[in-house]
Amino acid sequence: MCRSIKTLHNFEPPATDDEIRASSLQFVRKLSGFTRPSQANDVAFNRAVEQVAQAARELLDSLVTKAPVRSRAGTRG
Repeated sequence: MCRSIKTLHNFEPPATDDEIRASSLQFVRKLSGFTRPSQANDVAFNRAVEQVAQAARELLDSLVTKAPVRSRAGTRG
């Protein structure tokens, strides 16, 4: 997995939309091999980022765990 993609499940406070989008962007970059897409691929690239972000949000919202919630202290930034 990409080192820059962080675990977002089971934290307090929960993952923000910006964190989910950033992880989605890293995922699509890894899959496509593009840091920045060409103009010809820009629409497809950005659409993929938004679709991955939506799927990630749905996943995070539906996951359940009995593990204690982890603190964000020291994990951001």
